[in-house]
Amino acid sequence: MKAMYLVFLGIILGLSSCMWGDDKKPKPDITTDTLTYVNKTIKERATDCGNKPDSGCTVVKISYPMFNGQDSLNETVSYKLVNLFGADEQGTNLQQYTEHFLAGYNAFKKHDKRSAMFFTLDSHAKIIRQDSSLTTLEISGYKFQGGAHGSSITTFINWNIKGERSIKLDDILKDNYKEKLTAIADTIFRKQEKLNDTASLANDYFFKDSKFALNNNFSITPLGIRFIYNQYEIKPYAAG
Repeated sequence: MKAMYLVFLGIILGLSSCMWGDDKKPKPDITTDTLTYVNKTIKERATDCGNKPDSGCTVVKISYPMFNGQDSLNETVSYKLVNLFGADEQGTNLQQYTEHFLAGYNAFKKHDKRSAMFFTLDSHAKIIRQDSSLTTLEISGYKFQGGAHGSSITTFINWNIKGERSIKLDDILKDNYKEKLTAIADTIFRKQEKLNDTASLANDYFFKDSKFALNNNFSITPLGIRFIYNQYEIKPYAAG
């Protein structure tokens, strides 16, 4: 998984006397939680776990915040967790998703009773920042249902508190930004990969037409916009 930051810094030149002499005015803490919530966890073990530890049997664990009076945000968090690994089970809630996963394991065991393999689903939604207008959540998880290896994925929700909807890049950047933003990101990417400006991306990377492209998986941070690429978006799994 690769992460890159695009940093946009503004320099404020208009310093007034109150900045130097008046310390009595309250300074807002933009990192203070503005929405109230309760942390919830769904955890269920397969019926054949017995006395085995969680690390040795099929377990589903999903942790997430439940926001008070924020139905749209709660539905978005649930949808993201259910579809994190491409399940595409629209309308399925987290409890049904858990039961569906365990049913898949039971079907596997019924088909191959001698197998010692077990499944794993461990996902979470975690608040990474709040201020007066923005709540940013990381949606991340690990899933294993057989095969050579499991899958790890991280995505984000950037939530407009007042508008009660997810924030898109079009909402926060000027018109016609895509070409310039992509060029900035391309420079950062090549630096991370130790590639010069003209090095080809044809053989070792999965970009369409061998041309670097930004994905839509980003979080808004105090330092800038953070983009994350998950497994198989840039390189093969074996590349790390």
